[in-house]
Amino acid sequence: MNPSTSTTPEAAPETVPAGSPGLPPVTPDVVAAAVESLTSRLRKKLDAAIEQYAALPVTAGGEGVRIACGEDAVVTLSPGPSGVIADGDQASCSCLLAPRCLHRAAVLSACPIGDAVPGGEEVASRDSSDAEPAPDGAAGLKSSATGATPAPGDGAEASAGAGSAGAGSVGAGPVGAEASVGAGSAGAGSVGAGSVGASEVAGPTAAQVAAASGLWAAAAAVLSAGVPAAGAVPQAELLRAAHTARLAGLAAAEAAALRVVRGLRAARARHDGHRLADLVSALRELLLTAGRLAGADPDPALVGTVRRNYQPGGSLKVYGVFREPVISATGYGGVVTHVVAEDGRWYSVADVKPGGSARARGAATAPVAIGPAMLNHSQLSRAGLLIVGATVSPDGRLGAGKGVRATPVSGMPWTEGPMAALFARPLAEAAGARLSGHAWSESDTAEKAREPVGCDLVIVGAAGDHVLARALLPGESDSVGGFGPLIRLVPASHHPELAHVDNLRRLASRPGLLVRVVGRVEPDRVATLLPLAAGPVPGTEATLRLPPEWQGHADLGYDRLQGVHLPPQDACPPPPDGDEVDPVAGAPLWRVRRLVELAVSGGRRAVAESARNGESFAQLRAAGFQAAADLVTGLTAEADRRSRDVFGRLTDTGPDRYAWAWVAAATHLAATERAMIHASWQPDAPF
Repeated sequence: MNPSTSTTPEAAPETVPAGSPGLPPVTPDVVAAAVESLTSRLRKKLDAAIEQYAALPVTAGGEGVRIACGEDAVVTLSPGPSGVIADGDQASCSCLLAPRCLHRAAVLSACPIGDAVPGGEEVASRDSSDAEPAPDGAAGLKSSATGATPAPGDGAEASAGAGSAGAGSVGAGPVGAEASVGAGSAGAGSVGAGSVGASEVAGPTAAQVAAASGLWAAAAAVLSAGVPAAGAVPQAELLRAAHTARLAGLAAAEAAALRVVRGLRAARARHDGHRLADLVSALRELLLTAGRLAGADPDPALVGTVRRNYQPGGSLKVYGVFREPVISATGYGGVVTHVVAEDGRWYSVADVKPGGSARARGAATAPVAIGPAMLNHSQLSRAGLLIVGATVSPDGRLGAGKGVRATPVSGMPWTEGPMAALFARPLAEAAGARLSGHAWSESDTAEKAREPVGCDLVIVGAAGDHVLARALLPGESDSVGGFGPLIRLVPASHHPELAHVDNLRRLASRPGLLVRVVGRVEPDRVATLLPLAAGPVPGTEATLRLPPEWQGHADLGYDRLQGVHLPPQDACPPPPDGDEVDPVAGAPLWRVRRLVELAVSGGRRAVAESARNGESFAQLRAAGFQAAADLVTGLTAEADRRSRDVFGRLTDTGPDRYAWAWVAAATHLAATERAMIHASWQPDAPF
């Protein structure tokens, strides 16, 4: 159910499963307050109650949504106009213990975590002076639950910190612990050395340091516990710390904390779209950001920004390139149409509101809310707009304020103007620019990798869940010597109601096919591209044959390729050889990755147990990864550290030293893998 849609009391109730978009998002402070109000006895039952109530149906009515938790216990959620439960009074229960009851706390804990500033990526009519709403935060506003992050950002948009992608000193935590990352194959440098010196900025305030210390403590406790023990109560403590961070103005830290909570929930519920690597990345960024702030690091990038203003953009002429469906883990859905200006700058027009996959499908042909242009998103992706009085956000989103005027103009084919320049740029050069973000920062990495790239490819064939292709060097034909690196094409979305998977399967069925692709670089996989739109390569018969109404390209999330759109098999030349080699998977770094992920999935005890079992890292040292071997050895030693008091009794040393040892190993691993991924895009890569 769309939470923002009002329903009259006489309307027939609509029943949908709990955990679907029928449950409205809830802000972190409301969830935290509900859990904190429980007695210790009820807190022990909370995880089991969440699992039980998540299987109950949700009934939509005029006052909101209702979940019957028992004969005398009906929880009613009444979100505001934004569709988000932002106040504790909007959640009630009919039992005698309400509002300090288990039913209410469990249902709120089962709801998706919403942003403190609701609105997601919705583009409403606003003046240029209006502030841009913070993007939807969940495991990211993605093309699907497992897709790639598009132009809308993740959480309260921020580049959470700065530093080199290499190894070096991670920094001091709340207790002054310092973990040295050391030098390794990823290069040397200081992770956390910002571009602005300490003498040039005042540094975080006392309130921000205190908030960051609380966030560090909650995150370190979650790391020590691991996913199995990080139930609703530890999550609520992390949500409370995230809310305190928001009040202190720490947008980047709050966004990372919300990603961690969402990742923990997905891991514990064994969601199909959950990736342990995403949870590891979010927890690494949270601990490093909070730890540096708690140590009074003056880097202003650690703070981030919550709201960003649209600025006057003057007159713009933009041309549509493609549409991208958006399905958020927090129940938002819609479309983002990407356009390019005459000078090559990218902009986007978003229409994302509560509604999930159904909204993503419907928004594909929804009207564009920029002036009286009278175009829908499908038409805009193949046409152009002349905008007068444009308003533009820092990430290129076009606003729809009262003073904006737009007139439709003819579109521009991919063979002319800025699009021709896009395909003339070597793919290795374009990919290198998209991989320039800091390896330890998920938000910064997503920011850099967001801008699309364009290339001409020759399809080699299918390989597992992806398609292999060779990049054609700009200005070259399909003759020998005109090929670049081997590229992996991965669906931008695996959602069954979108066309990404089917379209890639169709392309893989015609080896030797030449295709022009616009996509997004995947920063976490070797030479991997997420294709978003495809068109024919000029000057050849062995390419796509699209219908005239598509005007030269297919939006791979919406338009479905058919056999008639492919050339005959005999028109396609034999594809070049493509021996797939993954240097990251083949390197002994898998030992580091396994230990780092084990720490998150199993907790400190699991890491200590691996040390007692005689885990050896001799292969790392033999392969030249000396720093990595030192760091994981230190991590296992710290996990198994046992202190005793003067009477010989075991004492708890706290999670701080262990958390910093894990941060050091995880950061070094991310930097080393990023260096190898960057090298995989080069035509002369040794693998």
